[in-house]
Amino acid sequence: MTWTSIIAIYLLFWVMTAFVILPIGVRTHDELGLPKVPGQADSAPGNFQPRIIILRTTFLSAALFALYYANYVYGWVDRHSFDWLINRPA
Repeated sequence: MTWTSIIAIYLLFWVMTAFVILPIGVRTHDELGLPKVPGQADSAPGNFQPRIIILRTTFLSAALFALYYANYVYGWVDRHSFDWLINRPA
């Protein structure tokens, strides 16, 4: 695997992980008891912390990519692992 492939695949993991991490721990203004700005959506976050989200996303995506890369190197799960789905015993 080339280094450009490693970067591209890691970035894919990072973006997918960001969408998983984004709603974790976020509370609305109503839940926090904070006043709302006129015209503000009821679902707008009141405690949005981008640094924490980026940090959590980076750590989780690094761990998931490490598992992916280890599987790539050692071949724990490959396409032949799923042959039982196609060739079911009668």
